[in-house]
Amino acid sequence: MARIPYITREQVEPSALEEFDALTSYGPFAHLAGAMGHRAPILRNAARMLAELRDEGVLPRRYLELGLVATSLLNHCDYCVAHHGPMLSVEGVSPEGVGNLLAYQNHPELDDVDKLVVEYAHQVTLDPNRTRDAIFQRLRQHFTDAQIVELTWRIALCGAFNRFNDVLQLEIEDDAKASAA
Repeated sequence: MARIPYITREQVEPSALEEFDALTSYGPFAHLAGAMGHRAPILRNAARMLAELRDEGVLPRRYLELGLVATSLLNHCDYCVAHHGPMLSVEGVSPEGVGNLLAYQNHPELDDVDKLVVEYAHQVTLDPNRTRDAIFQRLRQHFTDAQIVELTWRIALCGAFNRFNDVLQLEIEDDAKASAA
């Protein structure tokens, strides 16, 4: 059971209503929107930023989802894995492959760039202070600076969402459970 009640659309501050609707229509994120909605500035700014990044499409969706799922697996965030695992499946990774993503070195469904993204997510999530230049040399062979910045930001932000979701014990919505199954 969540540690705070989820607010409903009728309870959302009018200045954040558009973002509440956008977040809940993007996918089964009603509980996340209902938790964030307690603070309109958080809901407004987080939802706007995510929508803008999605609309610009600078980073290919497959790499984004690999980074998000790897980060969520590393942080043991069931909420985020349940929501982003199916999105990664749409990008060609089987549900079994999603579950075994952290064994990326020998993962049969990942190419070398995919493995690099998962390795980078591991580095950003668990050991950012020991990140060496060598991984950036490898990243630059496949990504622009803008893509590296976005990948880094989204991995770090995912870690923040993992913590938010877990500490508040957000429940996985039934639609997300069905999609993950």
